Amino acid sequence: MTATILTENQLPGLPSASGVEIIGSAAYVVGDDSPYLYQLDAATLAVTNRIALFDTAAFATGRIPKPEKPDLECMAALTWPDGRPGLLLLGSGSRPNRARGWFVPSESPQTPQLLDLALLYAHLSAHLPAGVALNLEAAATTDAELLLFQRTVGRADAAALFVLPLAPVLQLLAGAAGARVPSPHQLVFELPLIDGCPAGFSGASFVNGVLFVSASVENTADAVLDGAVLGSFIGVVDVAAHTATFARLAWADGRPYYGKVEGLAVRQQLADGQFELLLVTDDDAGGSTAATAHLVL
Repeated sequence: MTATILTENQLPGLPSASGVEIIGSAAYVVGDDSPYLYQLDAATLAVTNRIALFDTAAFATGRIPKPEKPDLECMAALTWPDGRPGLLLLGSGSRPNRARGWFVPSESPQTPQLLDLALLYAHLSAHLPAGVALNLEAAATTDAELLLFQRTVGRADAAALFVLPLAPVLQLLAGAAGARVPSPHQLVFELPLIDGCPAGFSGASFVNGVLFVSASVENTADAVLDGAVLGSFIGVVDVAAHTATFARLAWADGRPYYGKVEGLAVRQQLADGQFELLLVTDDDAGGSTAATAHLVL
């Protein structure tokens, strides 16, 4: 497997990109310290709309301070229980104020619906090893499942994938009477290292039966504090076989790519086993880029 960066461009006015999804001709990008969901033209990556998720004076400086931000790290396209297509946005859960999410319809009116994730997240936390904090960084959906990816920093053997039945979770989040938290099926993966530091899941997308993931490497053992970024990987996870294969991102001339990839979407399939990916990155200083990559399985 190879993963080659083709282009990279700044996303001005879009801080701390943490997830990306493509629906039709639109690319949606969320930032972990922004109160907006950004809608871009998927071809040109020009921002065409900003959807306000919540009101906050804390964004006056251009970034919500770390202690206050909802830390929206997970985004997945799906159909809400009432039949509306849209996007599920989820906080990381690494602090109590990060157990919030939103459902945003992809068709007008795009009115966000606030979601309380505390009950679901408490249930997921109970399945983690002692001393490991919940820190969800990516989400994807199949026809029947919600896939949530746990980024466990500082450990190479504790990157977890929670597989949950999609319909019951959405009923719970939508506030349906009698809805209960479904039990997750948990898979644990050992991710690759860079300079002795383990990668952690950072993005996911399920397209044409393939589960694509990104994983970035930071020199930190703290689920909240950032560390020096050492590079990123693109991978493919086979849930049924419980396997994951990764390739380190590099430029076409072989130089390692040192961006911190936070999310990925499939732009197009180029040939059998070859895909063009759209990646978003966060430099931990408020800057964001969009990169395209050629993935060969």
